[in-house]
Order: sequence, then C-alpha cells, then structure tokens
Amino acid sequence: MPHPTPDDDFEKPIVHETALSKSMVFSDIDIQSRMSVARPDELQFEYTRLMMGVLLFHPQPKSILMVGLGGGSLAKFCYKNLPHTHITVVEINPHVIALRQSFCIPDDDARFQVLQMDAADFMAHTEQTFDVVMVDGFDPQGMPEQLCSPQFYSDCRRVLNSGGVAVANLHRFSAYRDVYVDRMESAFDGALWVVNAPGTTNCVVFAMHDFSKDTKITYSKHKPAHMSDEAWAQISPSVARVFLATQAPAQV
Repeated sequence: MPHPTPDDDFEKPIVHETALSKSMVFSDIDIQSRMSVARPDELQFEYTRLMMGVLLFHPQPKSILMVGLGGGSLAKFCYKNLPHTHITVVEINPHVIALRQSFCIPDDDARFQVLQMDAADFMAHTEQTFDVVMVDGFDPQGMPEQLCSPQFYSDCRRVLNSGGVAVANLHRFSAYRDVYVDRMESAFDGALWVVNAPGTTNCVVFAMHDFSKDTKITYSKHKPAHMSDEAWAQISPSVARVFLATQAPAQV
C-alpha cells in the first residue's frame, strides 16, 4: 500500500477556541469542524446529522470506513453510539491527526483506528470491505478531485459489502456538484438519493450497493436499542428528513 506523503506537503489547520466551543479551520471562510466543549460527542452541523441517515439503510453496521477525520465529529459520535461497530478513519493530513487529543478523538483500539494516507490510494488497494463508507474529505481548496473521481466512486462501491451504503458530503453550490452526483449514480447503478442540508452549503448523497430504489424503506420514531435518548434526539429529525427523501420520486 502507498506510503504517506511528507508532512511538509500539508497545510496546518488553525484551532479557534471559545468558552463553549472549539473549531478547526483552514481559512476565515469555512469551518472544517466544530466541537462543543461540554458535549464533545455531539454533532454540531446539520450535514453530519443527515449523514447518520445511513442508519435507515443499515441500522447496525459492523464496520464503517470514514474518509476524512477533521475534528472527528462523526468518528466520535459513531464510536460512542455504535458500540459494536469497527471504525476505520483515513485522513491524509498529519497535522489534522495531530489535533486528535485536542478534539477528544479516541485513541486507536480494537475497534477504532486512524490511518494517515490518501483515501483514494487506500480505496484502490485495500482488500477490506465495509458495511458503510462515509466520505467527508475536504482540503483548504475544497473537495479534492481524487475523492470525487469516477474511479474513487467505483472503489467506494467495490469495498462495500452487499447491502452496504456510501454517504458523501458534497458542496451544494459547487459548479461540479451535478457531475459528482452523476458519477456516483453511474457507479451505483442509480440506487442513490440526494438530500440538501437546510440553511447550509452542503448536500448529502446516499448510494446503495446491491439495492433497488423500489425497495421499501421504513422509519421508526423509536431509537435504536444501542443508542442513548440524547443521541437519538440529536439525529432523529435529520434521519426523518432522509427518509422523506427516499419516498420522493425524484432527487431532493
């Protein structure tokens, strides 16, 4: 498998702190990640809560691959609330990984590991398979092309187990947004839904492996057995929004 790129090739993120929160940024325009100091496992952004809509399709995944660590919002939430799930995170920027303790990201253990490498290379070479792939990889310039290419999306499908789901955060107003959605739709044979995160510049794409859009998807207001009431209260409105998107005849 390819070796990591030297540290000097990557920009160092900046950490902004207040009494209530801690944020990771690469510029004054976009916040890469934000953490509540009092509740470090809480999902602060709506698009991350929408991404947890994967539980509609795969309520108890045994394995999750995450592309992009950032401040670890999704990694921390899944680690805490999916206690039987093995989580692998691939992050290319060593300076981001170096901040893991500052953002209360767990140490590596038997069911959680962070790898420093290019996720596109990892996807192309790994023989591991996963129930869920979560793609939220951005750099200071935006969405890296290698994480939006036709080959990358084909590899996302290849590493998924049958019935698995890939979920990707895209920039809603990017000039290439429709191109990326089309690439995902082609890679996954049309088993795909697009959900806009209200009041944000994000949209979240769900793509299924070995799944027909004609399959009936159900939604329950009752929380999953493994999840706390507090965690379910965070994500349930967003999961319901994803469910409504799956009921629509066209993309949302």
